[in-house]
Amino acid sequence: MSAPETNQSDDVPSGDGRACASSSSQSAGSEQSGAEKDRLIEINLDPDSLPSRSHPNSRHEREIAVYDLLDDNRFGLEGRDEGPYKLLLGRLDDRLVFDVSNEAGEQLVAHVFAISPLRRIIKDYFLVCESYYEAIKTAPPSKIQTIDMGRRGLHDEGSRLLSDRLKGKIIIDHSTSRRLFTLICALYWKG
Repeated sequence: MSAPETNQSDDVPSGDGRACASSSSQSAGSEQSGAEKDRLIEINLDPDSLPSRSHPNSRHEREIAVYDLLDDNRFGLEGRDEGPYKLLLGRLDDRLVFDVSNEAGEQLVAHVFAISPLRRIIKDYFLVCESYYEAIKTAPPSKIQTIDMGRRGLHDEGSRLLSDRLKGKIIIDHSTSRRLFTLICALYWKG
């Protein structure tokens, strides 16, 4: 990810505007309620941040997460009312970047977070996902269900950690956090 103007404060306001690749965006009227404004209308993963080779299951889960996020999400900037928002999610060195723009594509802020608090859970999640993908080929349904329960538990733990990291900066609900965690995992997939 090309470096937004950042410092170590985790919070980087900017007005230099960065265009994101286009997705389906809805035009907003001049009077929108908070629920209509506190949402994502576009989400992109920085292509330079994605692994050079991607597991087909990872791509599929990423596509589903983006679709579900755009369909139903809660996303707002703490103390600001400039939504709906566009999100460019990427990596900068060993940090995670949430580059947030308004509906017009003008960059509002880039929040930069250390990935280290999520690293262990992401690694464990990958291991369980690999076991799950192997199990669905030959294992009995009871084993698949057991592995899937573990996978969901790790996913929930990762989404809670993500929510904690975003607290005070970005307002999200549980389902939005789960889907964002899926996308973050896509950025770090090595398998």
